[in-house]
Amino acid sequence: MKILMCLALLLLPLVLAPQDCNQLLQHWAYDKSAPLDIKQAGIQERDGITIYDISFSSPVGDRSAAVGPNGGVVASYLVLPRGKGPFPAVIYGHWCMPGSEKKNRGEFLDEAIVLAHSGVLSLLPDHVTVHPGFVEDNTPMSEKQIAVEVQQDINLRRGADLLVSRKDVDPKRIAYVGHSCNATAGGFLSGIDKRFMAFVIMAGDLSDEVDKATKRFQEYRQKVGPEKLDAFMSKFAWMDAGKYVSHAAPAAMFLQYGTDDPFMNADTAKRYFEIVSEPKKLKIYEAPHALNAEATRDRIAFLAERLAFKVPNAAAVAGIPVLVQPPWPKPAE
Repeated sequence: MKILMCLALLLLPLVLAPQDCNQLLQHWAYDKSAPLDIKQAGIQERDGITIYDISFSSPVGDRSAAVGPNGGVVASYLVLPRGKGPFPAVIYGHWCMPGSEKKNRGEFLDEAIVLAHSGVLSLLPDHVTVHPGFVEDNTPMSEKQIAVEVQQDINLRRGADLLVSRKDVDPKRIAYVGHSCNATAGGFLSGIDKRFMAFVIMAGDLSDEVDKATKRFQEYRQKVGPEKLDAFMSKFAWMDAGKYVSHAAPAAMFLQYGTDDPFMNADTAKRYFEIVSEPKKLKIYEAPHALNAEATRDRIAFLAERLAFKVPNAAAVAGIPVLVQPPWPKPAE
């Protein structure tokens, strides 16, 4: 696996020089031999589908101060279909929208239950930022935010470790779905972890280079200080998701964006799409950052095609609640 990742990452754009492959991978390294320490907090059934409330451990190392006292414990839902498998599996990463009741592992729970009726196992982990004890740092150019992003991707990879450790999971049919903050995390994953055969990226930031051309970025750059921001971005050039989505192959990428999104409009989405590796598809919806029911239908159809499972009943898919879009917070003066 490490050899395959090295071969992919060695092809990254020259902007990453003089870092070599091992240095790149080191930014995302974690102790793969550490025990998962899976614990069960509860169990319930919905529509004949079993939902386990579990947690698993994820190494934090020197990132512990940034991710809080519980950063290494990942609360998750594990949604199991009936039968023995081996099942295709999906890891779902929820959005981080302030004011949303679904800013947690519950965002995709209804969708995962519908997929379970088609024989799909799902893992729905909480994001680092919703762990108990986490204190958010919104300071511009904060290295703590870098640590949080790295930890989140490690947590998601630990989720993949959990899946492949199960005898009822087909390790060759694993996909990732990420929304907003977790869509960006999926962008990094696509170039780092080759265990995923498909990605759905929902309204996520995928490229610093694309963002730099936007009016919003230029205004922010002037506000915080051009020299300071340029130096910070140069130091953390490896944190540009665009350098990873361009080497997601052979995984298939499906990008979903909304027209009524104040940060990632259709033009920006199309520029993201240009740098994503093949095979890929893009669809832009008449929708806010939360997207809509049409996006849900398309996402499930894409997963069914890529993971080779039967498309769920149309009425069941239509019954998945549409995610509510809270008002965007006003930017700080």
